[in-house]
Amino acid sequence: MKNIKYIIISLFAGLLFACHDLEVPVENALTQANFPTRTEHFIQASGPTYTSFRGSIALSYWFLQSLSSDESILPARGGNWYDGARYFQLHQHNWNPDNAQIDGTWNWISGTITTINQNLAVVETAPETPAKAQGLAELRAMRAISYFIMCDLWGNVPLLTKFGETTTPTTTPRKDIFAFIEKELLEVIPNLSSNVDATTYGRPTKFTAYALLAKLYLNSEVYTGQKRYDDVVKMCDNVISSNKFALETNFAKMFDIDNGPQIKEFIFSVPFDNISGGQFLARYYLHRAMRAKYELPFTPSGAISVQEEYLANFNEPADVRAKMLLGGKQYLDSGLPITVKTTKKGFDTDYTGADGSASIDYHLELMPKLEFRNVAAFDLGNDEKAWAQGFRYAKFFPDKTSTTRNQGNDFPFLRYSDVLLMKAEAILRGAAATSGSTPLALVNNLRKIRNATELATVNLETIYAERAREFCNENWRRNDMIRFGKFEGKWGLKTDTDVNKRLFPIPRNILNINPKLTQNPGY
Repeated sequence: MKNIKYIIISLFAGLLFACHDLEVPVENALTQANFPTRTEHFIQASGPTYTSFRGSIALSYWFLQSLSSDESILPARGGNWYDGARYFQLHQHNWNPDNAQIDGTWNWISGTITTINQNLAVVETAPETPAKAQGLAELRAMRAISYFIMCDLWGNVPLLTKFGETTTPTTTPRKDIFAFIEKELLEVIPNLSSNVDATTYGRPTKFTAYALLAKLYLNSEVYTGQKRYDDVVKMCDNVISSNKFALETNFAKMFDIDNGPQIKEFIFSVPFDNISGGQFLARYYLHRAMRAKYELPFTPSGAISVQEEYLANFNEPADVRAKMLLGGKQYLDSGLPITVKTTKKGFDTDYTGADGSASIDYHLELMPKLEFRNVAAFDLGNDEKAWAQGFRYAKFFPDKTSTTRNQGNDFPFLRYSDVLLMKAEAILRGAAATSGSTPLALVNNLRKIRNATELATVNLETIYAERAREFCNENWRRNDMIRFGKFEGKWGLKTDTDVNKRLFPIPRNILNINPKLTQNPGY
């Protein structure tokens, strides 16, 4: 995808460690003496790391970050998508250690860390060269990113840094995981590339490390109880002063199927293709009847809706971020209405008229409110009225070239707009302003580019709302809600106020395998 491929190197394993008595030397074979030695070799040797990392970044991890927040909701419709109440639990905050999405996310990110440690073990055996130093730095940065995710989701987690370690790990306190992430990133920065182009796209650069450190320090009060807001500003300034990034004037283009290294806002993104490794958000958000509008060779799932309370953040129709909302009557690009052929009873199973079997052409109208017919089953019903409930957010443009229902849109992990908003928030929380920047100027700079009205004043609530508009469906909403003290609020059918839910439980099957781990409080 975009000429960037992750190359799995299992085929090299035998070459690296096997011994063959060959009478005729093969001059172009890969051996311990010549692999890995060059930059492209280290990229190949790191391939499994990136393949593993992209596995659930826009799947189970997204479910945890978005469906547990006020951002998105995945209700059942006639039993469809109930899936053992896994999404209902995320919505209500009554999950337990058996929740399949929590289990899947743990297995994904802990498995990625294992893969990184394995790749590091291979790279560490290579001769000392600048290419090796960069390769090691990139892998350690990826491990730091992975541990940031674990720290954010579970807090206290096992810390593993050596492949093949046979000692059963215990739980490492969250503050120590924080310190490990910080130390790793600060140590690798000198050996990370400062290039921001196609040659480094999808791999961590110095600016990835700076931006992730800013994110780490911004959440330090939550993670460790210590305020690090001046450090947030320092790391943000390292990115800003590089002059290598800029706000994109075409917001929608950043999330199209042909996004990639040309996007000036991407500090670190995860490349996808629609065949071997696709992400799914567009097909999950689109209503089933929108297939023709987007010329899709498959029927979208139509499962996920925007949580009704979240819609209040999109309060300016001219804002380009609000234009991605799909609500109200829907039309084809030609201007013709999107219609659904059904019956009166098919549209509304509660219809009691004698002509319930009469055919109708229903003009698709997405309604903001969700009306549960069976609250206990998290179920809206299975008629056309139910499937049209809830606005959709079409941020990741549908991929009509896909035959797998998956998307080729790359998924952003860190963007330049986030750096600007992190700096503004840190100053509002007490950091010293630098370079003449004020929170108001930083926010208005972003709002002007997004075609939103410039503000007269800003405060933390302003920043919170701005982040909701800017990063919808980008895996930051839960993180933001916790930091702003909003995660114990009420929305939809969710009334739980237990602060223990700021962390997820370690999955039961992991505790069964390793009883040395300590379960998080409240579970």
